[in-house]
Amino acid sequence: METIAAALAPHYSRFRVAQRILLTGHSHQAWPDVGFAAQQQAWLDAAEHVDDKWGRAFEVADEVRAGFRRLLDDPDGHIALGQNTHELVVRFLSALPLRERPRLVTTDGEFHTIRRQLDRIEAEGIEVVRVAAGDARSARSAGDAMAERVIRAVDDRTAAVLVSSVLFRDARIVDGLDRVATACARVGAELLVDAYHSLNAVPFSVVEMGLEDAFVVGGGYKYCQLGEGNCFLRFPPDCTLRPVVTGWFAEFGALAGAGGDGGVGYGEGHLRFAGSTYDPVSHYRAAAVFAFFREQELGVDLLRELSLAQIRRLAAGVDALDTDPAVLNRNRAVRLSRRGGFLAMDTPHAGEICCKLRGRGVYADFRGRVLRLGPAPYVTGEQLDEAVEVIGEVVGGPGGYSGSRSLS
Repeated sequence: METIAAALAPHYSRFRVAQRILLTGHSHQAWPDVGFAAQQQAWLDAAEHVDDKWGRAFEVADEVRAGFRRLLDDPDGHIALGQNTHELVVRFLSALPLRERPRLVTTDGEFHTIRRQLDRIEAEGIEVVRVAAGDARSARSAGDAMAERVIRAVDDRTAAVLVSSVLFRDARIVDGLDRVATACARVGAELLVDAYHSLNAVPFSVVEMGLEDAFVVGGGYKYCQLGEGNCFLRFPPDCTLRPVVTGWFAEFGALAGAGGDGGVGYGEGHLRFAGSTYDPVSHYRAAAVFAFFREQELGVDLLRELSLAQIRRLAAGVDALDTDPAVLNRNRAVRLSRRGGFLAMDTPHAGEICCKLRGRGVYADFRGRVLRLGPAPYVTGEQLDEAVEVIGEVVGGPGGYSGSRSLS
């Protein structure tokens, strides 16, 4: 771990990863310096080729699709790109037969992209069933149990199920998605899996997970180090859905799927869920970063091994602080091996602690009561230990929180 981090750090000089402790790896990892050069190249290509730049831009977009395809272990599905997951989820929802099947099933643990949009759809009369993601303090609440609750909620009025592969609040891995896919197929419902917190952090295989007929949404803002504007929607190769929210790029190529009356048609392959004119700069950066990861031989299995070692080191350090559980508590019911790429700790002071850590050069984030620490491959063990020491001082030192037993 130390050797890899030391070798990688010089490649992230513009993010100053050696001068500050960046534990926001689950939210915004640092970008390697090659991304800066790639953004400059996008500008230079536009200056040289003017409107003819799009030929090169589409080639770069194909490189990005190939990068996501490798991470999904998906040989056959189509990859539509978007600036954010919201626009892609909206296109997906717009393609569903909600008049005939006015029911959507999800969980109460989904990220705001899905949560907010379904809240609004529900206000317009669509039934939205939210099964419990489970109490993070219960081992039985993780994985299989949540999947079983989703399965029980699926019926023949269900248009789609929308569920995460890793929960964004506390990093719990959701097992049983293959059975959810089977339940959806049995009644003719679609399945959309939000894989954002799996991608490049926890091995994800469309084939091995039995998700060949599923939709998968995600992006590169987090563990992939691609930055903003790099999201995707994977959909099955035989998909014939006709999104209502559709951009003119979906007309490229041979039009397919037009209505019998000569109505709106859709391009082949990934163009079915295409949008319209976009800023290609983000794709230049993404293609360069994907290439960098390959050059550094940073495959997802190795990244997972590194991440688990880092999280275990953080967890052991936090445990040794012996803080009052009412002030800072790490849930031990779910094994760290069954969590994704960050360490989650419960505290009523999450926002305050996060702010104080930032003032001490330790970058973390929080969601409600959950303080999240997300390491990355360029973070050294020494930095992790220093972060734990700062946490102990913030929580239990002078000006800390009452009830703490940690640090004199």
